[in-house]
Amino acid sequence: QVQLVESGGGLVQAGGSLRLSCAASGRTFSTLSMGWFRQAPGKEREFVAGINWSGSSTDYADSVKGRFTISRDGYKKTVYLQMNSLKPDDTAVYYCAARTDSRASSWSHEYDYWGQGTQVTVST
Repeated sequence: QVQLVESGGGLVQAGGSLRLSCAASGRTFSTLSMGWFRQAPGKEREFVAGINWSGSSTDYADSVKGRFTISRDGYKKTVYLQMNSLKPDDTAVYYCAARTDSRASSWSHEYDYWGQGTQVTVST
């Protein structure tokens, strides 16, 4: 079993930055590939970014490429999402997810564990 706890959400003005964190416990972190997803009101959950279990490979949704960066710290068992140049369209609940596979995935159904989510609100 894996427990994921997100933090770092909040209210920010357009053009600002936030860094989300997701702390993992319950399983060897190096055996988990990680992803960030988001869900805005009335919309389906969508992929934001993913990182494989070694940290050697990352993937991003087109909508966040060049603005968001995913990274991981094995010692802290934490995955991060650095979000820059935020836009009102980035407003959503952001979820951290983990899968017991060497590769990350952009498909939510391929993840085994989920955090509770953290709200990000970007104002104009």
